[in-house]
Amino acid sequence: MQLIFPIFNTKRTGEIFHVNPTVIPQREEAKEVSIQVFDFNSNEIREYNFDRIEECFHFRDNGNTTWINIDGLRKADVEAVCKRFDIHYLILEDILSVGQRPKMDEMDNEMFCLLNMLYFNEKNITVEQEQISIVLGKNFVISFQEDASRDVFDALRNRIKIANSKLRQSGADYLCYSLIDMIVDNYFVVMEKLSDRIELLEEEIIRYANARSLARINSLRKELIVLKRNVAPVRDMVNGFIRSDSDLLEEKTTKYFKDVYDHIVQAADMVESYRDMMMNMQDLYMNKANMKMNEVMKVMTIVTCLLAPATVIGGIFGMNFDRIPYLHHKNGFYIAVGLMLIVPIWMIRVFKQRGWF
Repeated sequence: MQLIFPIFNTKRTGEIFHVNPTVIPQREEAKEVSIQVFDFNSNEIREYNFDRIEECFHFRDNGNTTWINIDGLRKADVEAVCKRFDIHYLILEDILSVGQRPKMDEMDNEMFCLLNMLYFNEKNITVEQEQISIVLGKNFVISFQEDASRDVFDALRNRIKIANSKLRQSGADYLCYSLIDMIVDNYFVVMEKLSDRIELLEEEIIRYANARSLARINSLRKELIVLKRNVAPVRDMVNGFIRSDSDLLEEKTTKYFKDVYDHIVQAADMVESYRDMMMNMQDLYMNKANMKMNEVMKVMTIVTCLLAPATVIGGIFGMNFDRIPYLHHKNGFYIAVGLMLIVPIWMIRVFKQRGWF
């Protein structure tokens, strides 16, 4: 099966490595903002969809557990939400930041975490990322997403609607855990798809490695860099929730964060395993290239050896001496040609007996 890879994608290299923490990147204002609200308790649930940020303000202190999911970021909207829900200014800056490293912060009245949702682009064979910020407060969770067209929370939305589900019976801290768990679980989906590409590429290299195989290996190694950069810091982020003594987290919820921690450690180990596979694959490619070159050199050497007797015989009979044996013999030509054929045939037999080819 022939793979299709974007070969020599130097632009992708710039996207991955162009990070300068001393320069504050400018975030583009979202053209559209979509707000989805789930307001629920153990007995009932209400779902709302708003276009204006002010419409979700009255969920602040209504006694229920509220999840406010904001798709599309505008500075004015984020500032208004943070002001209404008493979210610290430093958290506001992190929400509006671009290219942040996954992190977890704990303020007086809220807990904040930032990480990336990952998606696999089947067309370009690339790992795409979307920054998501989650704020946990008393009886509410607010999530900020960049892209309104996709996320990984559909299964969570369905679970909230089930009356006797764990989500409905628990508080905002369990809801926060569920959001993080969904994001981390999706890492494995992305890694599985990337693993399929690695296996196919390995098979291709073993069967018919060509000049572009090394470029394909390099392309996949870039995507593993994206994976590692997004997965590895999440371990410290989740560990921050486990070690926290905030009143926003119930003691029984800690064991769920420990489960997420186990998953992210496993994901980080898998990324390292994939990285080792790519290094081994590169060595395999180089070894196959060397073996192919050795085969070519062996064939050329054998051909040269087989032609050597004919060259010597032809050179001897081509010398400008008056007296050369069989020079004027009536069968001299046939004797010379016979020697040119018999000696190489004898050489081939000797080479095969010694296992040289």
